[in-house]
Amino acid sequence: MKICVFGAGAIGGLMGTKLALAGEDVTLIARGPHLAAIKKDGLTLHTEGQTLVARPRATDDPREAGPQDFVIIAVKAPGLRAVADSIQPLLGPTTAIVAALNGIPWWYFYKHGGPYDGMRLRVLDPDGRLWEKLPPERVIGCVVYPAAEIAAPGTIRHTYSNRFDLGEPDGSKSERVTAFAQAMIRAGFRCPIRPRIRESVWVKLWGNLAFNPICALTTATLDVVTGDPVTRGIARAMMVEAEAIATRLGIAFPLDVDARIAGAAEVGPHKVSMLVDLETGRPMEIDALLGAVVELAHMTGVPAPTCEVVLGLLRQRARLAGCYKQ
Repeated sequence: MKICVFGAGAIGGLMGTKLALAGEDVTLIARGPHLAAIKKDGLTLHTEGQTLVARPRATDDPREAGPQDFVIIAVKAPGLRAVADSIQPLLGPTTAIVAALNGIPWWYFYKHGGPYDGMRLRVLDPDGRLWEKLPPERVIGCVVYPAAEIAAPGTIRHTYSNRFDLGEPDGSKSERVTAFAQAMIRAGFRCPIRPRIRESVWVKLWGNLAFNPICALTTATLDVVTGDPVTRGIARAMMVEAEAIATRLGIAFPLDVDARIAGAAEVGPHKVSMLVDLETGRPMEIDALLGAVVELAHMTGVPAPTCEVVLGLLRQRARLAGCYKQ
């Protein structure tokens, strides 16, 4: 099975290393010192008390790889539009795209059913470029749970979870999603196929849409935000608004909001990714995590005043830091 990981950073590197060691024909698309280190010494993964080294093909030119069976897109959401053209040489007639992205994805309403079927989210895909270049009929939804980081060029440190939820937008258990899930399981991941993948999207997003922005605005770690009554209350209000939006779209949450907040509090003094991006000057996943939620509020007619205020503050903070260009 030919699998290309486009964006072999922390999560992409984790997936690529273990898939390659499981015997899949893996190509990594990377760049800079990280790519140079992979070419020289392979990709090193520290995981579950082990150190694994894989030596898949690695390049910064997708044309060298050619058409694939599966393309795992593991770039951050703000960078997706910029790489859509670069992904094209990897797409053959039957290539599937595994969209391993955070937040609401561009394909969300493809095969959704009901009054919103086929709608496009302007904040994610204002000119339809993603829908055209990365057609949603190619997409397998993928919700990422592991935490990992690039410890040094060519080295990934995996800290927790080995679960990736997969699902077809139409809910079917297709041959392609089954084949990819089996490859992931052989590589050592938990990889359930969800008939309602959008519910998995929302369950993960539910905390991220509140805690990531609040941590970025306050520069506080997760334990501080969940432990302070004011910031905890703001997060809870955002999550209640988001739950109402998701419910209007047919989503059922498997736990209540206070249980979800308690789960976040148990993580402890964790610095969320959005705060790390702000501090390091990298593009922030504002629109996939919160901007799309506010657009969905307008679309469904569900009030979301707390989410709107926090979104406005977050965008201004990020623009001033050079981390948000829209």
